[in-house]
Amino acid sequence: MQDFVYTSHSQRVVFGIGSLKHLAREIDALGGRRALVLSTPEQRTQAERVADMLGTHAAGIFDRAVMHVPIETAREARDVARRLGADCAVAIGGGSTTGLGKAIALDSGLPILAIPTTYAGSEMTSIYGLTEAGVKKTGKDPRVLPRTVLYDPELSQTLPLAMSVTSGINAIAHAAEGLYAQDSNPVMDLMAVEGITAMARALPSIRKNALDIHARTDALYGAWLCGSVLGSVGMALHHKLCHTLGGSFNLPHAEVHTVVLPHALAFNAAAAPIAMARIAKALGSASAAVGLYALARDNGAPTALKDVGMRAEDLDRAADLAVSNPYWNPRPFGPAERGAIRALLQRAWDGEPPR
Repeated sequence: MQDFVYTSHSQRVVFGIGSLKHLAREIDALGGRRALVLSTPEQRTQAERVADMLGTHAAGIFDRAVMHVPIETAREARDVARRLGADCAVAIGGGSTTGLGKAIALDSGLPILAIPTTYAGSEMTSIYGLTEAGVKKTGKDPRVLPRTVLYDPELSQTLPLAMSVTSGINAIAHAAEGLYAQDSNPVMDLMAVEGITAMARALPSIRKNALDIHARTDALYGAWLCGSVLGSVGMALHHKLCHTLGGSFNLPHAEVHTVVLPHALAFNAAAAPIAMARIAKALGSASAAVGLYALARDNGAPTALKDVGMRAEDLDRAADLAVSNPYWNPRPFGPAERGAIRALLQRAWDGEPPR
């Protein structure tokens, strides 16, 4: 048995089909009286539904959440919350909306109730990200951890297939890196394997029938587990690359995770064999990296950075940024490994299988 340190986080999770009906009860439990409802422009209708359910306890709606949380948007939302006298916020949507809620909480301390409609997992972490002047910076702060999370599989039934698959593989990335994290522990290992297994089982079923509530429940269960891993242990190369590509080149978050993950696993394979064996088994594959690549390819997800907006001429700068301030990783990737990282990015850009 390995030596380990495990820190639990105080958070309330309400999971189940139809759990949105408990929203007012959960706001009361937070002590909230005026909730600002957050969403992206595309999810305004869902935000309006939440505001209607809250009635007089809804302070208003801010529907301008966007990817990577530009600091200007965060400041605007914070000012709106103050002007409306909000004493809590309800974030309905994916990682962009949850991230905006976290930015408000970081500055104001407002408690956040998250209602995930994707599989991003941000709702289970105290990790926040802000993008300023084209650079995405991340950090950890207990103030940004949503106090309550409502998981209702019905809300994810309308998530488009392409987004379902990329969001699901994004979730798998959290668990996969958790298995070889510097501060991994047996509790998170169990959650990581179970989360990957549930998500890998769910995604092919969702592709066959997007309204399959059992598959949607499996996927959201997997997202909760994978997000819990992300919130409890450190991340490594894969997340560093995705933060660099997303924040500095404004690429879509889940799609970048989907493309990069198989290549990051291949880079780390020899340095983390036990983790790779666990990932492969959870996927039902002989290889963790190849299994993830196949899961994306076979379910219609992108497998090449060139197909999600990355320009070939930006690959050199991306490699420089990635190695300039590296995260801990089982195989170090500082400046001395710049060539290997550049080659990894080239394969990801081309859409080649991992090796």
